[in-house]
Amino acid sequence: MRTALAALLLLAGGQAHTAPSPQQPELPPVPSDAECRSLPGPLLPPAFAPGETLELDLDAMGANAGSMTMRVLPVKDGLLPLQVDARTHTFLSKLRRIQGTGTSFVHPRTLRPRRYLEDSVENEVARRVEVTFTPRSRRASVSWRSGGRAGKVELTYGGTEPLDIAGAVYLVRQLPLKEGQPLCVDVYGGRRMWRLFGKVAKKEHVSLPVGEFEAWHLEATAARLDAPRVRRDVHVWISADDRRLPLAAVGTTDLGVMRATLTAYSRPGAPAVRSEGAGQMKW
Repeated sequence: MRTALAALLLLAGGQAHTAPSPQQPELPPVPSDAECRSLPGPLLPPAFAPGETLELDLDAMGANAGSMTMRVLPVKDGLLPLQVDARTHTFLSKLRRIQGTGTSFVHPRTLRPRRYLEDSVENEVARRVEVTFTPRSRRASVSWRSGGRAGKVELTYGGTEPLDIAGAVYLVRQLPLKEGQPLCVDVYGGRRMWRLFGKVAKKEHVSLPVGEFEAWHLEATAARLDAPRVRRDVHVWISADDRRLPLAAVGTTDLGVMRATLTAYSRPGAPAVRSEGAGQMKW
């Protein structure tokens, strides 16, 4: 998984970084199914509602790489669609041209996904993935198409309820957080299941062009369930207020370290907020 934010996964293009060589220190163990306990139930009512829109800038190696928009759509067929759109800009387009949308269809109260859809175009090749989650059998059924190729795969996961890359951030926004709290959950991304494990580090003051915030810092590692030595580092900052805004995320990808930073947000019943001019995240 490229990072907790779906757009970073779309930008990373599905590749995992190289596992450590034998000369490097041994990696810490991945929590077992028994150790990876279910996440607590989400706080209700949700901090977000249909009509909320979040805009984030993406950068890689210090250069502007792309943009991302996250939207909460109206409830449809009893499920809440959470949509993430991402696209590369000029800098990254020289390496990889991507435009994609990931949509998680979640239960409005539990925020657990029932289905996940991903449509993207990478270097003029159209790709589509459809995922159906079956918690009772602990399976994710994946149908995919890439250019002229297509296939199906059945993925299994552990004892936790699974998430997907588009909906994961929304669930994290609703968790009751406290310093030192362990986090462990299985997440679908890039036709693989990943175990995301870590903790709530601490509250930090975060300065962004879009505002000043007290924020929870979540730090975690994502390990592929079928290849545990393939890992990604993930850091996410969530505002410690009633809005629970995803302020920033930093993750490792096959293109190096990438960062997503909140630049604008609009919420039903409140004025839209947009940053003025460029600025760097400070904490």
